[in-house]
This record gives sequence, structure tokens and C-alpha cells, in this order.
Amino acid sequence: MKTLKTSTVAPFTSYQKFVIAILALIFFTVVLDFMVLSPLGNILMSTMNLSTQEFGSVVSAYAISACLSGFLAAGFADKYDRKKLLLFFYTGFVIGTLFCALADTYVTLLAARIFTGIFGGVIGSISMAIVTDLFVLEQRGKVMGLIQMSFAASQILGIPLGLWMATHWGWHSTFFALVILSLFIGIAVVFKLKPVTEHLKFRNNKSPILHLWHTIKRKDYRTGFVAIMLLSMGGFMIAPFSSDFYVNNVKINIEDVPIIFMWSGIASVFIMPLIGRLSDRFDKLNLFVIGTVIACVMVIISTNLGPTPLWKVVIINILMFVGIMSRMVPSQALNSAVPEAEDRGAYMSVNSSLQQLAGGLGAIFAGFIVVKADATSPLKHFDTLGYVMVVIMLLCVFLMWRVNKMINAKK
Repeated sequence: MKTLKTSTVAPFTSYQKFVIAILALIFFTVVLDFMVLSPLGNILMSTMNLSTQEFGSVVSAYAISACLSGFLAAGFADKYDRKKLLLFFYTGFVIGTLFCALADTYVTLLAARIFTGIFGGVIGSISMAIVTDLFVLEQRGKVMGLIQMSFAASQILGIPLGLWMATHWGWHSTFFALVILSLFIGIAVVFKLKPVTEHLKFRNNKSPILHLWHTIKRKDYRTGFVAIMLLSMGGFMIAPFSSDFYVNNVKINIEDVPIIFMWSGIASVFIMPLIGRLSDRFDKLNLFVIGTVIACVMVIISTNLGPTPLWKVVIINILMFVGIMSRMVPSQALNSAVPEAEDRGAYMSVNSSLQQLAGGLGAIFAGFIVVKADATSPLKHFDTLGYVMVVIMLLCVFLMWRVNKMINAKK
């Protein structure tokens, strides 16, 4: 492994600070729209008489449609001003969220989630392409750390507030509030965000399908795709079963489970910007390896827990989160340097789609490993799931080493 090396990081301009803030707010609304549905499950199933299978379909509809739309949009992603693309898809996302607020049957809610996923699933890739266009590689770790604080904000502020509104004014109010917030953000994008057109200097005459094919068939791009897929798959393997594990294996009171995630969100407010700054000051691959070691150790500890006091579980979860974020931020910064300028939009769109696909596959694969006799029995083989996740994380080290090698070769 190379020794740690430092680099001088240029300060952000006032406009760059605005771009970071507006992209973080956009991420906040998109992430909250996706994440808030699961906590609303009990309310939705009781008020709309949904079965567990129907509710599961509603939740997965967003991810599946987002995956498909990402592939379809990839061929067009580098042919237009990124500001116009962002506005187009964000407008569709707001309309889809409004449809969710107005839905009153299973069919209308399912259709609304599919519609929202078609537009919302592409917003992340467009935002990452904008970051790559407007920020040099030495700044991107900090930028991505700041933008990803939106995930923490959704855990700390968005989901509790959304649940409170749903309890007092009905679940529709949560989506109406999200529509109103998104409208204000959209107006700021219209009037304050400048056109992002530098990539159009490299415009080619390939059709969207050929452009997509050109992006997928490049060997160096495929290495980046596989690395990001495995990064996403590992996280989604444990997450769907963690709450059940805490309740039935670790013996945490079900009312206390949100405290675990809330403290992880609070910690991430401080952890993500710090990791972002470290990612820009030191070698990104070395930071990724250190994060992987921490994550592997904490995943093994976490998935082998028996009855444990709440405060210990909170600390273990925070340390595991530190390791995972120390992998995600530098890996995303490195991955952003893989595509050529003329391919960034397509590359990010395919990346986003593969992340959605990997998340779904990870959850399905995990479901074949863990076993549960009934609703209150402990999860079996959750430790096995942890060991599988460790193997995947170690494989990611090799893939990120290859990505880093490709980037250095370009330099």
C-alpha cells in the first residue's frame, strides 16, 4: 500500500457552495421520499387495507422503475444541458410525489410510486455528473461527504417529522409537505443554478442507444460499475433485517430501535464532512482500505451480538457506520474520475441503475441466507450474512485498487 499523501485543496467559491447546498437539498427530498414509505407501513396497511405483499410491491416499485429509467436515460444524459435535465426529472419527481399524496387505493399508490421512481431514480446520477463537472477531483471527497449528509438529515429530521405529521394529519400530509419543500428547491434551481454545458464541447453524433452501448462496453468503465454494484450490495444485505435482529436477537425494545438509527444519523453529521476532507487531503484508496478494515471488524461484531444493552449497540452501530462511510465517500470520489467528460452523464446513469439493481439483489440474496421460524423468533444465520458481507467488502478493495490504477494511468 502506498504511504499517505496530502494534497492542497482549493477553497470553494460562493457559487460552488450554493451548488453543494442545492444538491444536498435535492438529495434530501429524493432520499426522504424513498425512505419514509417503510416507516409509514403500519399506517398505510391499516388505512388502505393493504396486505403485506401489496405493501412490499409498493416499496419495491420505486427501486425497479428507477433502475429501468436510469438505463433508458443513460443514452441521453450527455446530450443536453445538465441543468435542464435536472429540472425535467425533478419536476417529474415532484409530480409523482403529488400523485402519492393524492392516492387513495393500492393501484393508484402503486402507479404513483412507479411514476416517482422513473424520475427520482435519475436525479442522483445527474447530480453526481454536475459535481464531476464543477469540482476537481481533489474537492470531490468533501463535496460528496457534504451532499451525503442529506441521508443523515432524513434520518434525524425528515422521517421523525414525516411520521409525526402522518400520525396527526394522516399519511397524505407527509407527501404534501414534501411536494411544497421540493417546489421551493426547484424554483431555486431555475433562478440560481447556471447552465452546465461544458460536456457538450465533446458532443458526438452517436444515437442514444449507441452512446449507452459505448459506455457499457468499455472495459475500464465496467470495472467501475462492478465496484459500485458490490459496494451497494453489501449494505443492502444487512439493512433490511437489522431492526428485526435488534429486537429478536439483541433484545432491544422495539420502541428503542429508532434511537439506534437516530444516533447514527447524528454522528454522520460530523463524520461525513470529516471523511470528505480526509478523502481530499490524503490518498483516497488508502482511506478506503482503512475504512474497509474498520467496517469488516464492526460488521462481524454487530452480526454476532447476543442480548446487549442499548448504549453498547448504539456505539457499535456508530463505529460500523464510520467504517462504511470511510469506504463510500472516497470510492465515489474515485469512481467519479473514471469516465471521460463526454461520457459522464451516461456513466453516472448506468451507475445509479446498477446501484438500485444491486440493492434489490442484495436483499433477495440475504433473504435466502437468514431464517426465521415466526414473527417473534430470533433470526438464524445473521452471522453468516455478516461473513458474506466481509468477503464482498474485501473483493471491493481489489476492484477499487484497479479503479485507482486506471485513474493514475490517465494522469
